[in-house]
Amino acid sequence: MTRVAAIDCGTNSVRLLVADVDTELKDIEREMRIVRLGQGVDQTGELAPEALERTFKEMRGYAALIERHGAEKVRVVATSATRDARNRADFVAGVVEIFGVEPEVVSGEEEAALSFTGATRDLAVLRPLRPYLVVDIGGGSTEFVVGAGDVQAAKSVNIGCVRMTERHFKGANPPSPQQIAGAVADIDAQLAAVRAEVPVGEARTLVGLAGSVTTVSAINLGLDAYDSDRIHLSRITAAQVHDITRRLLKMTHDERAAMGVMHPGRVDVIGAGSLILDRIMREYGFGSVVVSEHDILDGIAWSLA
Repeated sequence: MTRVAAIDCGTNSVRLLVADVDTELKDIEREMRIVRLGQGVDQTGELAPEALERTFKEMRGYAALIERHGAEKVRVVATSATRDARNRADFVAGVVEIFGVEPEVVSGEEEAALSFTGATRDLAVLRPLRPYLVVDIGGGSTEFVVGAGDVQAAKSVNIGCVRMTERHFKGANPPSPQQIAGAVADIDAQLAAVRAEVPVGEARTLVGLAGSVTTVSAINLGLDAYDSDRIHLSRITAAQVHDITRRLLKMTHDERAAMGVMHPGRVDVIGAGSLILDRIMREYGFGSVVVSEHDILDGIAWSLA
């Protein structure tokens, strides 16, 4: 058995998993912090100094946890925001100083493969039909992977909840019908590009990952507070996703913030994240989505086994 530490640094959050790995993952520590590393990257092409500092502050805390738990192997993976940034060298230097290892700025395809591994390891209990379409809705990008036991095809496109919010809903409280229509057109164009390269029509089960999807599940379950155990492997129908998306897009910031399941760092981007899920289900014809709390972070941990 090997004790590993996986760090996933995305556009909206930075997450840590310390786990013992053998034939299964046994969590020792699982943490998530909203840092909004991708703040403004879609417009400026650079990581903002204040966003880097927020991220490094949380990473220093993670480094202390890794040392306390005695992890033997550490892997840091950075995704969409860092891929797109001209000043990624500043991010790399900070990570090396904190963890003593160089972060891997992975391609969208590798990100998709790691997400697929993390998400599908424990789906067998549900006996879902294969192949799967695994969809990881991140802050800057969304990954699409079709496969059964292995990845058949994958593609990453720039339609994340932070990117769509900054591009279409910035300052909206709530967004107007015209702003929503603009976001829908943007999302649908990218979904058409995915369909041209990934055989989404062959997939029998849709699996949704990351905070936008899990938050929609929490709302659907009527939870008073976020509960990972109840959310993991839950199922949401297309009609439920459509209804929740419609309601979220009509709410003000304060109304969303008052929801017990809503993380403060997700209040302003959940409408766009839910809309991405909604459009995926409409465009690809899925009647339901299986929600997984396991994703790229678990895939990184498995890669260290």
